[in-house]
Amino acid sequence: MSDCITRVPVYSAEDAASLACKLREQGKQIVFTNGCFDILHPGHLEILDKSRGMGDCLFVGLNSDDSVERLKGPSRPVQPLESRAAILSSLRSVDCVIPFSEDTPLELIKKILPDVLVKGGDYMARQVVGAETVLKNGGRVEIVPLINGYSTTLIVEKTR
Repeated sequence: MSDCITRVPVYSAEDAASLACKLREQGKQIVFTNGCFDILHPGHLEILDKSRGMGDCLFVGLNSDDSVERLKGPSRPVQPLESRAAILSSLRSVDCVIPFSEDTPLELIKKILPDVLVKGGDYMARQVVGAETVLKNGGRVEIVPLINGYSTTLIVEKTR
C-alpha cells in the first residue's frame, strides 16, 4: 500500500481535489492519468506503473459507464464502473481513483491541478485534454509509449 494515502475504492472529484491539496502541503507531487480501463491489460499496467514513477501519488480519472458508452459504443463498457474502480484501486501503483461522467477529464484536471499529466503514446502532448491547464500551473505533460498488441478493443473483438 502506498504511504501517500489510506486507500479507499473511489473518491469524488471534490474529495480528490482536497486530498491533492493536503498531499501537496506535504511536499508530494501529484500525477494524473485517465481512461476507461474496461478490461485491464499489460498496456494499462505499463502506463499506470510508469505514471506512478513520475511523482509521489497517482490519481486515476475513470470514465463512468455512460461516458464509456458514448466514447466506445453501445456494447461498452464490458465491466461496470464499480468493477473497474475496484480493480484499479487494488493496484499498488494507484493511489486515488476518481470517476467522472463527462467525455473528457478536463473539469477533474482543473480541480486536482496535477503536477504531471500522463497519457498513452497514441496521443501527442499538445492533444492531451487538460495539458494547457497543467502547463499554465507549472506542471508537465508526459507521454508513455504504448505496448504493441494490447488494447481493450482488440480483446473484445477476439472474444466475439
